[in-house]
Amino acid sequence: MATTSTTTPALEQPRAASFGKLLFHQARTELMMTLRQGERILVTLFIPVLLLVGFNALKITMAPAGETTIEFLLPGILALAIISAGMVSLGIATAYERNYGVLKRLGSSPLNHSTLILAKIISIIMLEIIQTIVLVAVAVIFYDWRPTGSLPLALLAAVLGTIAFSALGLAMAGGLRAPATLATANALYLIFVFIGGGLFPLSFLPDPLANVAQLLPAAALTQALQNTMIANQPFPGGAFLTLAIWTVLILAVAIKAFKWE
Repeated sequence: MATTSTTTPALEQPRAASFGKLLFHQARTELMMTLRQGERILVTLFIPVLLLVGFNALKITMAPAGETTIEFLLPGILALAIISAGMVSLGIATAYERNYGVLKRLGSSPLNHSTLILAKIISIIMLEIIQTIVLVAVAVIFYDWRPTGSLPLALLAAVLGTIAFSALGLAMAGGLRAPATLATANALYLIFVFIGGGLFPLSFLPDPLANVAQLLPAAALTQALQNTMIANQPFPGGAFLTLAIWTVLILAVAIKAFKWE
């Protein structure tokens, strides 16, 4: 009895940490690791700004009637930034963590894979807060953009998009080898750039392709942000429904497909 009373608490102590503390600690660790990696900062912070400035300067984006170029571009660039941070940056980084055995070591800790997935998604949300502040600051200072529309709905769209594309990146990282994740994430990103509606309206696409694009999460995220960040736009119920369905499906796949090694 004496032996049991002295050893059992010691054995159980690592697993006695609350879910909240584990989640917070891992999310903070993930964010700090991201901020220390120059290439991920380049992809997630500087490239979206370059896209915003470059496309606005070149005047090659045709905004719909009644919208300025910056009103059309800013929500689209925010959508691409969310896709880049979640699907590309997080997916590739996690795939190489798995390849190098980092995830295997985490698997021996009190973390389960669902908690790790949630922590990684939260870290991307925190990173995207920085992204959004930077992009909005550039739009306000250099292009006289002013916020209109519905902030709560825009935030809801951004959170749903973050969960969906972070889960997509993690699903690839958990089910594919690192080089395959690298190639697939970048290929999908290029596809979403051209048919996501962020840089060019979907009306520029052939009708069959535009109809398919509207069913994909990239266009749904872009349309949800565009209609909630611009005043007097109809509520994008179809875009929110499409995005929510993709979010649930992809998250379920990510949890099921994720492997420590």
